[in-house]
Amino acid sequence: MKYPSLLTAALAVIAVTSACAATPAPRTPAPQGAASAASTPVFTALEIEIIRDYYRDHSSTAAAHGKGKHKSLPPGIAKNLARGKPLPPGIAKRALPGDLAAALPPVRTGHERVIIDGRVLLVEIATQVVRDVLYDIVMPS
Repeated sequence: MKYPSLLTAALAVIAVTSACAATPAPRTPAPQGAASAASTPVFTALEIEIIRDYYRDHSSTAAAHGKGKHKSLPPGIAKNLARGKPLPPGIAKRALPGDLAAALPPVRTGHERVIIDGRVLLVEIATQVVRDVLYDIVMPS
């Protein structure tokens, strides 16, 4: 009789499908160009690798030019540099170095990459909402 084995297989598929739907997926960078209007843009694995490699290779150069010297932000303001929160008004943003910006894939439309307090942020330009943060990338000296 083939029907009991078919029924067992169908129940197994349903069980696996419902278990997968109930378990949230861990945060992984979206592939380049895969961000849709419904998904929140994040740094891709390629972008993270390029940014980390750049600052690892240029940390001594940045220190020599004094670019790493800065005062930390007050704790209340630093807490607002988190995913999903708007940037505090008037906060000082720095653009990425030109050679780093050139090495990265083009930023998503309507977003910008900035440096604030040793963090690299992906910010939505219109709302100034932080979409992703890379912590401890730009090392102060």
